[in-house]
Amino acid sequence: MSRTRIHNLSISLDGFAAGEGQSAETPMGHAGQRLHRWMIATDFGTRMMGGDGGSTGVDDAVAHRHELGIGSEIMGANKFGPPGWQDDPDWTGWWGDNPPFHTPVFVLTHRPRAPIEMAGGTVFHFLDVPPAEALVVARDAAGGLDVRIGGGATTAGQFIAAGLVDHLHLVQVPIVLGRGVRLWDGLEGMESGYDVEVVSTPSGVTHLTFTRRAE
Repeated sequence: MSRTRIHNLSISLDGFAAGEGQSAETPMGHAGQRLHRWMIATDFGTRMMGGDGGSTGVDDAVAHRHELGIGSEIMGANKFGPPGWQDDPDWTGWWGDNPPFHTPVFVLTHRPRAPIEMAGGTVFHFLDVPPAEALVVARDAAGGLDVRIGGGATTAGQFIAAGLVDHLHLVQVPIVLGRGVRLWDGLEGMESGYDVEVVSTPSGVTHLTFTRRAE
C-alpha cells in the first residue's frame, strides 16, 4: 500500500506553522516568509518559484524529497486560498496557471465545487469528507504512488491525530511567532509511534523526520 507523507512543514519554536491574519496579500499571515526562508534559499525553493541558482547542501537535499514518488496530494482549504475563496468562482489557487503539483490534488472544504484542470497535469478536486475517506480517494488516484498531505497545519494535525501519516518531515525554524495556527495541539504523545531523526543544518533550522514504526 502507498504511504502517506508530509514534507517541508515548517514550524516556529513555539509550534506555529502559520501566522495570524491570512489574506490574499499575506498567505502566511503575520509570519510572512520567515518560516520558509530556509527553503526559498535552496535550489529546490528557487526552482519552485521559477528561478534557479539556489543553494545546495542538506537543506536542499531534504527539501527535494517533497517530490519523489508522489501520486496525489491532499490539502486543506486554507492552503488552497485565503478566507472567502469559496465565494470567488474564478479563484484557482495561489500558484498561477501551472501549479507545481502535477498530480491530482484533493482540497478539503465544506463547500465543494467542480474540479479545476490546470496546466502541467494538476487537477484540483474538492471534497467534504473526513480525513480517512479523503485518503481512500487520494490513494485510488495516486496509482500506487504515495499520497502527500500538503497542509496547512490544521489539516496535517487532523491526519496525524487519525493515525494516517506514515512519514512526517518537520522543519523547526528558530523564530517565535507568538500567535497563529499551531500544529501540536491535541497531539500529545504522537511521537511514541514513530522513529525520530533530528538533523541541524548551518542555516539554523532543524529537520525532524518521524517514520512510523512497523507493527
